[in-house]
Amino acid sequence: MTAIGTGSTVAVVGTGTMGQGIAQVALVAGHRVRLYDAAPERAGQAAAAIGRRLDRLVEKGRITAQERDAAHGRLSPAASLAELADAALVIEAILEQLPVKQELFTALEDIVADDCLLATNTSSLAVTAVAGPLRHPGRCVGLHFFNPAPLLPLVEVISGFATDETAATTAYETAAAWGKTPVRCADTPGFIVNRIARPFYAEALRAYEERIADPATIDAVLRDGTGFRMGPFELTDLIGQDVNEAVTHSVWTSFFQDPRFAPSLAQRRLVEAGLHGRKTGRGWFDYAEGAQRPAPQTAAPCPAPEAVGLHAELPGPAAVLRELIEEAGIKITRDRAPGESEGFLRLPGSACLALTSGSPATSRDRGRYIRFDLSLDYRAATRIALAASEACSEADLAEAVGLFQALGKQVSVIQDVPGMIVARTIAMIVDFAVDAAARGVATPEDIDTAMRLGVNYPGGPMEWAERLGARWAWDLLDSMCHHNAGGRYAPSWALRRRADLEGQVL
Repeated sequence: MTAIGTGSTVAVVGTGTMGQGIAQVALVAGHRVRLYDAAPERAGQAAAAIGRRLDRLVEKGRITAQERDAAHGRLSPAASLAELADAALVIEAILEQLPVKQELFTALEDIVADDCLLATNTSSLAVTAVAGPLRHPGRCVGLHFFNPAPLLPLVEVISGFATDETAATTAYETAAAWGKTPVRCADTPGFIVNRIARPFYAEALRAYEERIADPATIDAVLRDGTGFRMGPFELTDLIGQDVNEAVTHSVWTSFFQDPRFAPSLAQRRLVEAGLHGRKTGRGWFDYAEGAQRPAPQTAAPCPAPEAVGLHAELPGPAAVLRELIEEAGIKITRDRAPGESEGFLRLPGSACLALTSGSPATSRDRGRYIRFDLSLDYRAATRIALAASEACSEADLAEAVGLFQALGKQVSVIQDVPGMIVARTIAMIVDFAVDAAARGVATPEDIDTAMRLGVNYPGGPMEWAERLGARWAWDLLDSMCHHNAGGRYAPSWALRRRADLEGQVL
């Protein structure tokens, strides 16, 4: 099979924001589109709303007036499901309730032709379960668009247990013909994006619950220090706290309450309070007119040290700090201690400054250690988080702050915990991605494409696994697991295997 031709009708059931967006995509691609909604008059209202969006596209020069008029002529609301009888593809975007979706598709089987493709836009339910009651479950496939559907390019094409390969291929090629970037994935909880993205939200919420830092500071460290377009708190406010929490709970339940996917009590309380984010005017932040967004915790200016000692080379992406320090005019001296191999900087007051690991800065030997957080690009980063051991003095911390400020970075001082903020988040995302690839959820290439396009990550997690090393992620998570009971940070076997193979000639 190939893509469904533009001479065929596409039906969209459910006319909320997502349904309207999907209908607009199919319409602009040249299809006849029929809209149906169980609520009276909703389909007509949705058709009018899509018409207004087409008008705006003309105003912006993205389509011509003639193309708009032709699209208007191809769009029609349907008063009943029976009017969808000639559809070659039906996409549902209704309530995320399994019985409701099953009832819809069961009814459609008695209406549409045997070769009509039935697609669910579910983001959290099993495609296999949606298709379970059907006489012909092979034609049911997942087509998961991302909101707003007309703008975001990613579409996850999900094959349920019974989905025919021809049906999945047709869905994939149709999405591509509509100008989207489809990726193939197996029917597992969360599919690709909602599975692998969980640590981005979960670790931020965990850090907040551990009182490592406030939401504004956690957002700033991940955004300004690593390149994420939005921090997790502002992003969940945009998504809707109720929506994000529901997806998290669904994935956790589907994985039989695996502690790695555990929901957050802090987010649950926010949802219970009705503070769902932008749509309610308040979530983690206040969106009332004139409300001031809280500023991240930022250290006051401190003098830069004249010189620092370098003990071995700093690991991974932190190696570039040597260049940045020299460019800032700070002298670097060699500082080697017999029998030690870990790279770190020796500050003038003798405190050690090192990249965070899965252990806290505070150690049994009561040494004066300061940890700095991971960045995927220290040259581009504009903010760095620091955490000092209990043995450090204010003068020790001031030297570390002044050093990074001399490199052009703002500094956020946070509480001392294993993995800090960025490192634990990236390591968990890498582990989830490596594990998903090993389990056949999707190819490594599709995983990276999905995470870059679906949630605007500054890179793909499989790419991060290559750059940072699976051994780095394994060591950090294994150490964090030692410091945190319960199995949340237990690294996957797939990550261990990849780490063991690194550097071997096969």
